[in-house]
Parts: sequence; C-alpha cells; structure tokens
Amino acid sequence: MKTSDFYYDLPQELIAQTPLAQRDGSRLMLLDKMTGAVQHRHFYELPQFLKPGDCLVLNDSRVLPARLLGKREPSGGAVEVLLLVDKGEKRWECLVRPGRKLHPGQKIVFGDGSLLNAEVMEELPGGNRIVEFYYEGIFLEILEQLGKMPLPPYIKEELNDPERYQTVYSRAVGSAAAPTAGLHFTKELLRQVEEMGVKVCYVTLHVGLGTFRPVKEEDPLDHEMHSEYCMISAETAATINETKRKGGRVICVGTTSCRTVESWAGEDGTLKESAGWTSIYIYPGYRFKVLDGLVTNFHLPESTLIMLVSALAGREHILAAYDEAVRERYRFFSFGDAMFIS
Repeated sequence: MKTSDFYYDLPQELIAQTPLAQRDGSRLMLLDKMTGAVQHRHFYELPQFLKPGDCLVLNDSRVLPARLLGKREPSGGAVEVLLLVDKGEKRWECLVRPGRKLHPGQKIVFGDGSLLNAEVMEELPGGNRIVEFYYEGIFLEILEQLGKMPLPPYIKEELNDPERYQTVYSRAVGSAAAPTAGLHFTKELLRQVEEMGVKVCYVTLHVGLGTFRPVKEEDPLDHEMHSEYCMISAETAATINETKRKGGRVICVGTTSCRTVESWAGEDGTLKESAGWTSIYIYPGYRFKVLDGLVTNFHLPESTLIMLVSALAGREHILAAYDEAVRERYRFFSFGDAMFIS
C-alpha cells in the first residue's frame, strides 16, 4: 500500500467555497460498500435509506472561534494565532504566523489590548508555540468577540454567517474545525429521522487540524496521527449496544463519530462510558467493530480520511465513486456534498 494509491484528480473549481442556502439541499451519493454501485440523490432524502431500529451517531462538538488576529509589540507587525490545544493555566498550543517573527518572549496584543494580550512562551518541535494569554473574565466570551472561525486553507471566501460552520446540534465547545458531515442536517430532518424509529445519539470528538493533514510519507503506515480528545456517554453507549443487539445498523455521521466509537469499542463491539485521547488510524485492512454505515463528505486526496472510507468500502469502490462525483460535478470538502456508504 502506497500513499499515491489514494490520489484522485480534482479540479479546483469543484472545491466548495460557501455553504448552500439550505443545509439539506446538498447532493447525496449513495455507495453500496459491497458492490460499489452508486445512486445520485439529495441529502433531504436520507430518511428513505434509513430503517426503524437503525442508530445515527453524531458528533456534538462545537468549533471554537480560534483564529485570532493581533499585532506584535512594539513593532505593530501583523500576526495570526490559531488555538489548537488548551494546556491549562491560560496556556495554549498554537499555530502562529509569521513563525520567523514569533519567538519566546514576544508579546502580542489583540484588538485594542483592553480584552486580550499574550506572550509566546515556548517553541515546540514541528513549529507550534506555547502561548500564554492575559485577560480578565471568561476566555470563551472574549473569543466570541475577537476570534474568527478557523476555516480550512482551501476555503478562500469569507464566511458571512459563522453558524454555517457549526452543526445545528453542536454543544461542546472545543474543535479547531467542524465535523463537516453533520453540517447537512437540519433540526427538521433530525426530527423526521427520530419519528420514523431511528435512534439519534451523540458522541463528542474535538476535531484537531491534524485530521486534515495530507499524508506526506510514501508509506502511509509511516504517518503519525495527531491525538484528539473524545467522549462517549453511558446513555450513548447503551443506545449503540442495544442497536447492535437487536440487529439494527450503527450509522456514524462523519469520520469523527466513526473514530470515536471505534476507539472505545471492545473486541466484541460493545461500548461503555469512556473519555480520553485517541490517535486511531483506520486504513484498508481495518476490521470495524461497531460501525455499519457512514455519512461523510468527500475528502482530500492522499488524506487519512480517504483511507478511512476506503477501509469501509474498498479503495477501488471509493476511487471509482470519487471519479463519478467529479464527472457529475459534485461539490467537494467542508462545504461540499455528501456520501452515504452502506
């Protein structure tokens, strides 16, 4: 297996730059994981392909407005600080730009300096920084005022409504990027799903930027996965266990939900209340313990996420489906269209 085995050619104009006016108006490709057969539908039709007794697992993590624009003191040079991991005691691991200007001891001011200031404390291997912030009050409230949504680098357009980069069920603040498969759901669609006898339950995985890094190593097994914090409640564990016991399908919404349940499942596929860090790496050859189906977006070439969906449906089926999506002019990546693999 080589990283290049997961490459596909994507025209730049198919990378969605803005969300659709209606969340569930996106297209939905149905992919049969056994045969590779595809159908072209719309996301609002998803309930037609679910059955009473199935269980949908969604990630309720909420994106932190983690992109801060500031100035170096005393020069006034512009800087950008992206919050990655809360290290406690007002210190965060951050991605900073321009890195060559931000060394330990450098002070940063945000806005007019009345709400938030910072100092670079440490430079980490790989280039990230430990930054200590100085403020009074509640940090999240300050971020709501000063922070911006940390959109992926392939999105060049400004986002008019920050809530369109949040799922309608987001609750637990802590992600550096949205669990984008969930962006297609409306509250009405979720209600429709529950009324037809499909259980809906929630896990939490705080998405890190490392999830979206392309694999640069020729052998994908040499790639190091970044850790992400995730949680499964006792209620969700019981719902999933009951679904499996009664012969229903466990359908994860997004690779983040998939990684959460697969990280904590016992060898027999059962779950219990769990919390901690996961760096699970799913690629072809992996045996899924819990997941039966997956609702997901279209992923970057040569990424760990396209390897994950290839583990579920087979590399040949996935690449053929992606080629079909390109021919049919689907929209790709975070604000793009969706696929249901079952």
